[in-house]
Amino acid sequence: MTTASPDQLRRMYEDMVTARLYEERLQDEYMEGKRPGFDISTGEIPGELHLAAGQEAAAVGVCHHLRDDDTVTAPHRPHHVAIAKRVDLKRMTAEIFGRETGLCSGKGGHMHLFDPDVNFACSGIIAEGCPPAVGAGLAAKKRNTDSVAVAYLGEGAIDQGGFLESLNLASVHDLPVVFVVEDNDWAISMPKERVTRPDDGSKRADGFDMHGVRVDSDDARAVYEAGGEAVGRARDGNGPTLLEVQVHRRMGHFMGDPETYRPEEDQERAAARDSIDRLAADMREFGIDDQELEEIRDRAANRVDEAVTWAKQQPLPEPEAAHDHAFTNPPEGVTSEEPEFADSGAAAGGDD
Repeated sequence: MTTASPDQLRRMYEDMVTARLYEERLQDEYMEGKRPGFDISTGEIPGELHLAAGQEAAAVGVCHHLRDDDTVTAPHRPHHVAIAKRVDLKRMTAEIFGRETGLCSGKGGHMHLFDPDVNFACSGIIAEGCPPAVGAGLAAKKRNTDSVAVAYLGEGAIDQGGFLESLNLASVHDLPVVFVVEDNDWAISMPKERVTRPDDGSKRADGFDMHGVRVDSDDARAVYEAGGEAVGRARDGNGPTLLEVQVHRRMGHFMGDPETYRPEEDQERAAARDSIDRLAADMREFGIDDQELEEIRDRAANRVDEAVTWAKQQPLPEPEAAHDHAFTNPPEGVTSEEPEFADSGAAAGGDD
C-alpha cells in the first residue's frame, strides 16, 4: 500500500488549495466581464468556462505519482489536473485569457490546453482523451519504457464508444494506462442514475478483464493510495486499471449555469464534503499546525495572483496569426492568406 508521508500531504494540500483558489479567481475574472447581462462573447476570458472545484482530490491523488514523461489527458474541467501535473500555471492562465504567450498561443482556450513539457493535454470532446492515452501507453510499451498514461473523464462519459473501445484495447495489450473516472453525480444537468445503470462505474472493468476500484469518498489520502497502486501496476507492466473516484461538483456545469435542475440539498452536501478541509484535518493529526496550513494557503494565493497578473499583461495574438499552425505541411493550393473573392456578394456567399 502506498501511504502519503507528511511531506507528501503538504504537497497535495498545496496543489489542492492552489487549484481551488485558481478556479475561484477565474470565476471572478470571468463573471466580471459578463455582467450586468450574461454575454458569453464579452470579457477578458472568451467562450465558456467549466470549473472543477470540489474535485481536487482526484487530481493530486493520481498525478502526484507521475513523472514529466508520463502522459495525462483531461476533459473539459482540466485545471485541477493540470496543476497537479505541473503544467506551467502562468502560460496556462495566459491561454485561458486568449493571450499570445499562452500554451497554445491563445487559440485553445481553457478546454484545449497542451503542455508538451509535461505531456499534458485536454479536450472539450467527451471521453476524447481516452484513445490518445491508450496510444501513449502503446508507445511506451513498444519503446520498452516504464512510462504511464492516465486518462481523466467524468462518469457521464463512461458510455461513450471511444472510452469502451479504449478499455478493450488497453486490456487486450496489457497497456500501462490508468483510466480515472471523476464521479460528481451529474452529467451536465442529468443525474447519474438517468445516464448510466451501475452506481459503481469501476465495475465496467469486469467486462474487460481489467482491474477496477472505486474510492467512495472525497478523501485525498485514500485516492493517493489507490492511485499509487494503479500507477504502480501500470509502471511494473501489470496492465491497466479503471479507477473511479467520488467527487462533488461545487459549481454549475459552466459559469452562468443557473442550476435550476439541481436540488438545494445536493449543493449543500457538496459544500459540506470538502476534500480540502478533510485533508487539513488529517494533516493536523500528523502534527502539521494551523500556522503552517495558513502559510501554505498564502503561498498558493500568491502563486495564483502572480499567474493571473502576468497573464493579463500579455499581448493578444495578431489577427493574421489565426491561420498559423492550421497545417503542418499545407496541401498544394492551401496558404495562410485570406481567400480572394470576385466581389462582395461572393464573399458573403451570394444572395441566397
